Amino acid sequence: MAITSDVLVVGGGLAGITAALSTAREGADVRLVSHKQSTLQQASGLVDALGYVPPTDTGSDPGETPTAGRTGVRDRPDPEGPLADPFGAIDRLPVDHPYRLVGADALREGLELFDETVAGYRGAHTDRNALVPTFGGTVKPTARYPAATAAGLASDDRPMLVVGFRSLTEFDARQVAERLSAAGVPFPVTGAEVAFPAAFRDDAKITRFARALDLDEPVDGTPARRALADAVAPHLDAADGGAARVGFPAFLGDDAAPAVRAELADRLGVNVFEIPTGPPSLPGLRLADRLYEALDAAGVRYETGVPVVGRELADGGGDATGGHVDTLLVDRKGTRVPYAADAVVLATGGLVGKGIDSDRDGVYEPVLGCHVPHPAERYEWYVDDAFGDQPYARFGVRADERLRPLDADGEVQFPNVRVAGATLGGADVAREKSASGVSLATGLVAGREAAAEAAR
Repeated sequence: MAITSDVLVVGGGLAGITAALSTAREGADVRLVSHKQSTLQQASGLVDALGYVPPTDTGSDPGETPTAGRTGVRDRPDPEGPLADPFGAIDRLPVDHPYRLVGADALREGLELFDETVAGYRGAHTDRNALVPTFGGTVKPTARYPAATAAGLASDDRPMLVVGFRSLTEFDARQVAERLSAAGVPFPVTGAEVAFPAAFRDDAKITRFARALDLDEPVDGTPARRALADAVAPHLDAADGGAARVGFPAFLGDDAAPAVRAELADRLGVNVFEIPTGPPSLPGLRLADRLYEALDAAGVRYETGVPVVGRELADGGGDATGGHVDTLLVDRKGTRVPYAADAVVLATGGLVGKGIDSDRDGVYEPVLGCHVPHPAERYEWYVDDAFGDQPYARFGVRADERLRPLDADGEVQFPNVRVAGATLGGADVAREKSASGVSLATGLVAGREAAAEAAR
């Protein structure tokens, strides 16, 4: 007996969750399945729309894939940016970019859905990007950012102290400060390291620090929050210009994070903010929690740890093209369980998330077998310049304006399937700083389209 729903969403990242919420808002019965835990826990928690425009040919044929010889380095300038207005640059993106498929209004509506769904974020009052310092010492343009980072914006000219910890070697506060200064931020910035808490092992993880601050655990007899404030206080006056705000790696509590920041700010007499860090990312984990709570509130059923291992077409066909996808076969503890739906949203991620994969024979989409355009010659998948314009970064499923996957001839491959997020081709989201926005915009449209398909 198949498990049934109107719409089946495959993928538990931001695109899949957005598609599920969008579908549910249309009144459809929706179920979400995901192979792994959400990749949001590896993300910064920032929600980017579009920070840079790569220097690509906006007039190229959407079926073309840019190529370069193995040793070739593209003679193109750096991407344009950081952009103040992400919406104003969408028309300058390549014609097969996901934003060009769904339009700027879809990005606006996707961000609005995010604003209505996730509390504790800033940026909804303006179309302009904010500039947020990162743990690498860069300044990142982003459309939405946690309230925990608000006091650290680069548009604020107050002096800044960045605090690091001797046991967290992956976060070098002095290096962050030096790089921010070199980037030309309009304020003095100083880095300092403290030994907090000395009672912790040198290999203690960020989550251990966060839990101690959440619970205000005693550290050598002193409550953790007071102990941290006492360790930082001597560095305030010594900071260049005298610090008016203090940035910490993003571990200032989890469940009690607002209370932790408020107490530290009160004890130090300055604004306190978090700097997004690499995985495990507490801002990413916090965001994932809020989004899955939203799925519960919307009545969306979801399962994780259940990979899709096959599919059946409505006409009984088994080839890679044509026909409605009638059933997906999901591996549940070694048993292939059929999940039937009137429409499917494919949001399994890109090359990083293995929603797009490759081998010596080519690049492919492993769940449904959707066509992925790419050069036949493997040497044309990349250029030797690690920071150059890499063709593979834009590999993905090609879709029409309704986000239906297209085959090699440009015909709709599976009429009742919609594709969203990084599974779509045409965007170099890492270079553009557009990953979250692409997920929100295409997830929103894919969810609506899937609900309409299911209602036919």
